[in-house]
Amino acid sequence: MPDRADDPAGFSRRESGMRVRRQVLGDAHVERAAARATDFDAPFQEYIVEAAWGGVWARPGLGRRERSLVTLALLAALGHWEEFEMHLRATRNTGAAPAEVREALLHVAVYAGVPAANRAFAIAREVFAERAESRPQQEPAS
Repeated sequence: MPDRADDPAGFSRRESGMRVRRQVLGDAHVERAAARATDFDAPFQEYIVEAAWGGVWARPGLGRRERSLVTLALLAALGHWEEFEMHLRATRNTGAAPAEVREALLHVAVYAGVPAANRAFAIAREVFAERAESRPQQEPAS
């Protein structure tokens, strides 16, 4: 039986994890991940939902913005570029601004090395440029 004491609202870690994962990564990403799951990796997907999203991201103490920035710095430091890009795209949902991401990546340069930060900055430039291009253009004021 799920331990409902994990969440103040009475949700299990799985329920909390799915809720937080959807809020951070978006419904489309979560649906794609669920559709790709197989019998082989389904236990791993459950582990991610319960441990990462329901166990860490759902905790009090840090907000989504702060957790997002910490996650980006760690992923960049470790060179996990696919996950880095996914979490960078999720900053749209976590409230981490490009200027804050830049500051986190400057920390990466000092504490994890310039090559890691260089790659992270390159990915961030691409993602933020795509984001700017996808914004609706405003009509010029008359």
